[in-house]
Amino acid sequence: MEKIVNALITGLAQGSMIALVALGYTMVYGILKLINFAHSEIFMMGAFAGLFGIAAFGGNSAPLFAGVAGTLCAMAFAGVLGVVVEKVAYAPLRSRGRGLANTRITPLVTALGMSVLLQNLAQLLFTARYRGYPQLLPIEHTRQVIFVTSILVMIGLELLVRRTWTGKAMRALSVNVEAARLMGVRTSRIIALTFLTGSMLAAVGAVLYCLDQSQVYPTMGVVIGNRAFVAAVIGGIGNITGAMLGGMLIGIIGEMTKLTPYSGLQDVLVFAVLIGVLLVKPTGLLGTTGTEKV
Repeated sequence: MEKIVNALITGLAQGSMIALVALGYTMVYGILKLINFAHSEIFMMGAFAGLFGIAAFGGNSAPLFAGVAGTLCAMAFAGVLGVVVEKVAYAPLRSRGRGLANTRITPLVTALGMSVLLQNLAQLLFTARYRGYPQLLPIEHTRQVIFVTSILVMIGLELLVRRTWTGKAMRALSVNVEAARLMGVRTSRIIALTFLTGSMLAAVGAVLYCLDQSQVYPTMGVVIGNRAFVAAVIGGIGNITGAMLGGMLIGIIGEMTKLTPYSGLQDVLVFAVLIGVLLVKPTGLLGTTGTEKV
C-alpha cells in the first residue's frame, strides 16, 4: 500500500510537469489548429537556459533564490524563442492567405523542421553530452515542491484565460479568427502572446523536470514532448483543463506501471491508453466539437 501511495504522489508530480508542457500544445492548437512539434525543443532550450541562469545569477546564494533566478531566465528565453519560432516559421505561412498556408500539411512539416533545427542547434551549441543540474530542492520534498509549483502555475494560467482581456481574446480566436479580427482583436499579437505563454509554461516544466532528474541534454525534449502531446490529445487537444487532466493521467499511469513487472513498457502503455480513449471518445476526454476551446 505504501508503494502505491508513493507512486501516486510521484505520478502527480510527474504528471503536473507533463501538463505544463501539454498546455503549450493545446493552446496553440486551440487557436491555429497547428501541432507545434517544435514545442518539445523549446522545452529543452528552456532547461538549458535555466541551467545557465542558475549558474550566472544563483551563484553561492540561497537555493530558493537560485531556483527562482534560473526559472525566470528559462521563462524569458523560452518565451522569446517561442515568439521567434512563430514569427519566422508560422506567421509567413499564414500571411500567404488562401494559398499554401491553408493546407494542413505545410505548417505540420514546418513544425517538424523547426523541431529538428532546434535540436541540432542545441547539439552544436552544447554538444550531445549530458550535463548535471544543481540539486536545489531537498530530496525528500522534491516531488511535493514540484507538484505545488505546477498547480500554482496552472491556476495562474486559468486566471489569465478566464479573467483578463487577453484571455478573452485568446478564447475568441479559438472560436473564429476572422470574426475576432473583425471585432477589433489584433490577432497577430494574440497569437504571439499565446506562443509566449505556452513556451514560458514549458520552461517552468523544464526546470522542474531537471531539478527532479538532475540532468539536461539536447534530446531530452523528445520523450517529454511525446508524453505531453499524448496528454493533450487524451484530455482533448484545444482544451486547457483537458491538457491538465491528461498530464496527470499520464504521470500516474507511468509511475503505476513501474510497480509491475512491465516497467519497461511505460510508453507502450501510455500510447495504448491513448488509442483506447480515442476509440471510445475521438475528441479526447474533455474535447468537444464546435464549441469554445481555449
